Amino acid sequence: MKTMTIFLSAMLSVLVLLPAAPAGAHGDEDHGDAPAGTVAGGLARLPDGSVNLPKLAQRRMAILTVPGQPQAHGVTLELNGWAALDPNAGGLVQAPFSGQVAAAPSGLAVAGQRVQKGQVLAYLTPVASAIELGNQQAALAELRANRGLLTQRLQRLLALEGSVPRKEIEAARAELQSLQGRESAIAASLSGRVAIRAGTGGILAGAHALNGQIVNAHEMLFEIVDPQRLLVVAHTIDPSLLERVASARLSAYPSVTLRLQGGSRQMQDGALALNFLAHTAGASLAVGQPLTVLLQLKEQRQGIALPAEALVRNPANEHIVWVKHSAERFVAHPVEYQALDANTIVVSKGLAPGQRVVVAGAALINQIR
Repeated sequence: MKTMTIFLSAMLSVLVLLPAAPAGAHGDEDHGDAPAGTVAGGLARLPDGSVNLPKLAQRRMAILTVPGQPQAHGVTLELNGWAALDPNAGGLVQAPFSGQVAAAPSGLAVAGQRVQKGQVLAYLTPVASAIELGNQQAALAELRANRGLLTQRLQRLLALEGSVPRKEIEAARAELQSLQGRESAIAASLSGRVAIRAGTGGILAGAHALNGQIVNAHEMLFEIVDPQRLLVVAHTIDPSLLERVASARLSAYPSVTLRLQGGSRQMQDGALALNFLAHTAGASLAVGQPLTVLLQLKEQRQGIALPAEALVRNPANEHIVWVKHSAERFVAHPVEYQALDANTIVVSKGLAPGQRVVVAGAALINQIR
């Protein structure tokens, strides 16, 4: 009896130490709640870096893909440049002598104003030091006295016409006319004013004259530019580039067409200047504005042409494009590229022929985390 009591006590101790089975468990099955996770088929960035994008989300984001096909494209080169004044369609207006600026009847011309060729922009009244002014006044007085004497002499010769050789009369008349011209010039320099006129039509890019301002000879007063006819100057260190250029465009202004005018054969600051005539076609460029010039060379290069918006950057700051690998899976491909023109790039490495590349909505896919 005592043995049976000890056995039952041991069995109760074992039952107390055993863990309680979960409610509803059947055999080895576990029906507890699974940890929360990403819903299969939802919009998400996958662990391998690809993106799962459902069809409905693709339509909402207007995702567009095209198959990449390698073709031969012209090699492009990017140069830094700027807009410059076309000497045949603009110019500078400088002071011909030292003088004081006075307004024209319509007022002083200001920057941004459109002017016509020959239009009076301002008046310039000559100024001189006290010594120069005194010398000019003395010279004017002497010329006036000599003019009086020559006038009397010519009158006497005319009274004796017929008995005096005609050549003496003609010589006296020519001398009097010369003296009158010198007198008029000196008198104008003392009291007259000269109209400063526009040498060509266009828009005033700069106006540096103020009413009453004293300016020196050759000082710039106005700058005239034709905004529809400008030069674009680009710099290169390759002397052979001039013969290799097929066409040129501006990166930020696709509507502007460039026509090569020539290139310098003398290096300045270690570079050669290439000059292009720009037809702006409504685009707005300013003289001195920095520009990026895209040159298309005569050489050919094999690659896949894509719109520039297909190119984005990954977190490592690498250039990538997104490729559609399946109906709802997109994978980023690092690529090497060159700009073909303002809106197109050519991928030379990183893509296989026939892969469907995202050409619209790549930036939206790139933002999915």
